[in-house]
Amino acid sequence: MKNLSRSDQLSRLQKLLKYEFRNKRLLDQSLTHRSYAYEQPKKKADNERLEFLGDAVLGFAVSAYIYKYFPECLEGEMTRIRSLLVNRQTLESLARKLAIGKYVLFGKGESASGGAEQSRNLVCAYEALIGAIYVDGGFKKAGSFIDSQFRPEFRKIKQGGARKDYKSILQEYTSKTYKTTPHYIVVSEEGPEHKKHFEIEVCYGGLPRGQGKGKNKKAAEQNAAYNALVGEGLLDKSL
Repeated sequence: MKNLSRSDQLSRLQKLLKYEFRNKRLLDQSLTHRSYAYEQPKKKADNERLEFLGDAVLGFAVSAYIYKYFPECLEGEMTRIRSLLVNRQTLESLARKLAIGKYVLFGKGESASGGAEQSRNLVCAYEALIGAIYVDGGFKKAGSFIDSQFRPEFRKIKQGGARKDYKSILQEYTSKTYKTTPHYIVVSEEGPEHKKHFEIEVCYGGLPRGQGKGKNKKAAEQNAAYNALVGEGLLDKSL
């Protein structure tokens, strides 16, 4: 990549995106970290405004797809599905599949500290890219890109394989971040045998991270995992 001109780099990325920008400057801006913009002798726009816009476009597009493809879901479940799809872990994974880090311009200090591999920078660039497509081609083009990116995840959820699997998401996250797996502890168990009510706590890294309640242990564990993910900043506490 270093041997390619900026123009050639952007051309290569556009092929991966399957979208040709009319205004190439927008694409370049979406991949410009503020550390790089700050170091330039002439003022250069960074990607933070496009990130702000892209975040909003992404949230609306995914919400619209959920409304369309999950007519049986009530508001609470729709919110959970959106949280399962639009979160830092998912966006980072999509950004890495596109190798976005290779295309982002970083300042010397940020580059030396491994900025191209940092989750925050990858997610920022990915959302900025969505914002750039929206400005360049409108919501229809941005929506098509989002649909192509998220279609596999929508398919999994539609089939019921990932609708509430917060335990798997938490385990993958803790294995990567804490080098450990979460364990679940029954805090309380109330009610008669045919009508039990459980409260469960999930722990990892030597600390309790989230509690959940449910009519059975599986439901309580899922709710505990969900609350732990909220605490990690991976999901929004919207319920």
